[in-house]
Amino acid sequence: MAENSLTLALVQESDRGDPNANLDACEVAIREAARGGARLVLLQELHNTRYFCQTEDPACFDLAEPIPGPTTARLGRLAGELGVVIVGSLFERRAAGLYHNTAIVLDADGRLAGTYRKMHIPDDPGYYEKFYFTPGDLGFEPIPTAVGRLGVLVCWDQWYPEAARLMALAGAEILLYPTAIGWNPDDAPDERTRQRDAWILVQRGHAVANALPVAVCNRVGFEPDPSGATAGARFWGHSFVCGPQGEILVEAQDQAPQLLLAEIDRTRTEAVRRYWPFLRDRRIDAYGDLVKRYRD
Repeated sequence: MAENSLTLALVQESDRGDPNANLDACEVAIREAARGGARLVLLQELHNTRYFCQTEDPACFDLAEPIPGPTTARLGRLAGELGVVIVGSLFERRAAGLYHNTAIVLDADGRLAGTYRKMHIPDDPGYYEKFYFTPGDLGFEPIPTAVGRLGVLVCWDQWYPEAARLMALAGAEILLYPTAIGWNPDDAPDERTRQRDAWILVQRGHAVANALPVAVCNRVGFEPDPSGATAGARFWGHSFVCGPQGEILVEAQDQAPQLLLAEIDRTRTEAVRRYWPFLRDRRIDAYGDLVKRYRD
């Protein structure tokens, strides 16, 4: 990478009830980010639609689209026009009956630089993703772009140190997480705080353990459960960027859409790894049990 710094933008948005309206809002924010000097823009998980996984509804498969497809074409044109790299997140229709939760990377020249299919798929109350998404099969491979090698992961992946580590070992220069996570409105306030703090803490830990900057873009706002079975989800926002020692560089609030800009010092990974040489001291001869589900 030729430059020592990178301006990164996060587009924290709420669902506007229509895919075109959601994409329009993303485009407005991306243009503003580019005017502010951003060369890399991260959008939230499944930014075209509401978070439809609160319930299991076969009709929701109609929301999926192919890759390449209309959204990659639109974001690609925008990326090429503005000279920015855009990381988005789509419901991918790969074939009839085969769907993925897929991150897309549009390079600064407008081409589709690569994709990442979400590897860890949750199945919890309000997050019934296993009904919709096939686990990813592209591995943990950084995507080369005009701004460097991007380690793109998606939401539930962010709880797994193995995913972050494998991206780092493959040469990722920054970890990026499009995300959709929120509270059950029935949860007590102290439980909400614990959940949000744990979410921030674990990802700051990935930054520290790998000496990499981490960027997390979450959605925000209340979305009702169409089935009426639960109280819905209030997505907690708090999109953030941290540096390679876990230091918070910018953080959004939890009530409304927000565009965040952060300046990343690209020289710090090398500097931090020189005096915290975690990769040097890994005991790769002793980690064989990590490929087991559990040691009985």
